[in-house]
Amino acid sequence: MSPLAISFDDVLAAADIVAGQVLRTPLMPAPRLSALTGARVFVKHENMQVTGSFKERGATVKLTGLTEDERRRGTIAMSAGNHAQAVAYHAKRLGIPATIVMPETTPLVKVENTRAHGARVVLFGETLYESAAHAREIAEAEGLVFVHPYDDPAVMAGQGTIALEMLADEPDLDVLVVPIGGGGLCSGIATGAKGVKPGIEIIGVEAALYPSFHNAITGEDKPIGGPTLAEGIAVKTVGTLTLPIVRSLVSDILLVDEAEIEHAVYAYATLQRTMAEGAGAAGLAAMFSEPERFRGRTVGLVLCGGNIDARLLASVMVRELEREDRIISFRITSSDRPGLLGRITSRLGELGANILEVSHGRLFLDVPAKGVTIDLTVETRDADHTRAVLEALTADGLAPQRIDARGLSETAF
Repeated sequence: MSPLAISFDDVLAAADIVAGQVLRTPLMPAPRLSALTGARVFVKHENMQVTGSFKERGATVKLTGLTEDERRRGTIAMSAGNHAQAVAYHAKRLGIPATIVMPETTPLVKVENTRAHGARVVLFGETLYESAAHAREIAEAEGLVFVHPYDDPAVMAGQGTIALEMLADEPDLDVLVVPIGGGGLCSGIATGAKGVKPGIEIIGVEAALYPSFHNAITGEDKPIGGPTLAEGIAVKTVGTLTLPIVRSLVSDILLVDEAEIEHAVYAYATLQRTMAEGAGAAGLAAMFSEPERFRGRTVGLVLCGGNIDARLLASVMVRELEREDRIISFRITSSDRPGLLGRITSRLGELGANILEVSHGRLFLDVPAKGVTIDLTVETRDADHTRAVLEALTADGLAPQRIDARGLSETAF
């Protein structure tokens, strides 16, 4: 059997390289997440790196190791955003020209941040696979050094330095929960962590829409693809160098759905007071999906990135408030008489509900000619307050009907 692509010694050597070039991010206790999950939770805040993600570690190790000729010719990388920003930032710092090929679907914030670091950005293709093929064509045509986002020993070893720092700060960690896309982060962390503490458990987490490692390891053929909040780990093809390490050192690959990822992004923002992109929140999402697996254990979460578009974050926050019944929409259908709207809004004020939106309609064909519909969106304190508001409106004879993603319900409850 051939040896694995990297060893513990490689991770130790990488730690010497990143020291002083990459931020040693804090491992922070998370008491509110601990209370929520029943585990003793610590969060490694890689979202505090200059470019907002762990990718700086692998990029620094790779770029530092280039020869003078390779530095002169320049580098090229393909990425959905975080690897792009990391390569662009550290290439500029080291005086190395950088070209980045990104999928056309990459969030604008990541594209603009990459350009701001001085890289030439080429938008090509719908997927990372298409971007990678185009990047290799450019590399061959222009003599550039290709910097792979995960399937490169230098990159993998660089990411593994996270594990060394986590266990140095909290030796009692008994499980690390790591987002996994192409496998560079997970394979590096597994190598580093097992070198320090052989008995520690490593668990990888994939978006359920992109179960690439799950399929590769279990032999299943779950469908791959679709729009996911965790675009940073939305990889269709696993690394050829990373797969043997993950298979050897990672105990399990958990799959998390989109609602769980959204809930984790929301929890990081409201409970940990920090920003997480979808991929960065995947580890916490796994704890939400299988709480009994982690209850009572000392868990290290890798918040691997915080580059989330502000509008997307706002949408996630509102959607979670809706799931918690703290923002609700409902319809009141009644005879059209003067003062009705004022009566309803005053009553909602008395009940402590904050009105966010009102739509007053007289033209729906399913409403009598002398009737009116009033659609309201209100904010409440919690689910119990919501129920009290709807019960009070029902007692007032207004018969509110909830409006949700499926449309108009028969009743308010």
